[in-house]
Amino acid sequence: MSRTFRTAVVRTPGGPDSIEIIDVPIVEPGPGQVRVEIAGAAVNPVDLAVAAGLFHRRGLVNQPHHTGLGWDFAGTVTAVGPGVEVPVGRRVAGLIDGFDRDFGTYAEQLVVSADAIAPVPDGLDLTTAAVVPLNGLAAAQLVDLLGDGRGRRLLVTGAAGALGGNVVALARERGWQVTGLARTQDEEFVRGLGADFTTEAAPGWDAVADAAALQEQGIALVRDGGLFVGVQPGAEPAEVRGITVRVLVARPDGARLAWILADTASGRLPARVHAIVPLDQVASAHRAVAKGGVRGRYVLQP
Repeated sequence: MSRTFRTAVVRTPGGPDSIEIIDVPIVEPGPGQVRVEIAGAAVNPVDLAVAAGLFHRRGLVNQPHHTGLGWDFAGTVTAVGPGVEVPVGRRVAGLIDGFDRDFGTYAEQLVVSADAIAPVPDGLDLTTAAVVPLNGLAAAQLVDLLGDGRGRRLLVTGAAGALGGNVVALARERGWQVTGLARTQDEEFVRGLGADFTTEAAPGWDAVADAAALQEQGIALVRDGGLFVGVQPGAEPAEVRGITVRVLVARPDGARLAWILADTASGRLPARVHAIVPLDQVASAHRAVAKGGVRGRYVLQP
């Protein structure tokens, strides 16, 4: 049996061409940890930013050898550490966070905290489950930053994307009057989530959830004294005109992920897979996502 596994990393970040697949030693799970054989890992915009060196330049990454890629995953538990009651063989999905790490989910396996995973419902395949953790948890945590809407008007930028679509669905449940900003061809999808739809937004919104990372363009759409929630840690727009600015930093939360996965399996929350590609084609997947306009996630399969 091999005592190594394959994982995708960047040593000197420089976009898709800087991604390498290397062999690293297998690690046994410690107390409170599980080892998961990965069936799928989603490609998210944040991964492109890491590979491009964005967070290195912001001082958020300081790895001496290489930086791991990938935030969310789905797979099967193959080993557990002391104090863990998760059974071997359970199908799970999960999220790892932080930019400054030498490992990621673009890999054949992963050792992760048992608190960061949740069981995948029987009605949800692992490939689809792999696209849920980051965007589902990020959306729920973004809506926490928005708070209760009480009928106020919310604009969600990038409303047809993986994050934006979840924000639309969850914000409506918190009492926001939601309008999704997206391309013309996405109108049916956005309206299907129960939101109003626009391709061009005028200023004056009570709040903007900036899932498209419009940044200054997004805050310009908020009324004086309103609320802006951004998605780029370390680069949030300055507070102007009395606008409150908050920034999302997605965190693992296995308990909350469990109900997000259940809601995805029931169809209440959207989850879209654009394509499944082998881990070896990670650079090609990054290039395709960088072109924009992809609806649904690429999923890497080891």
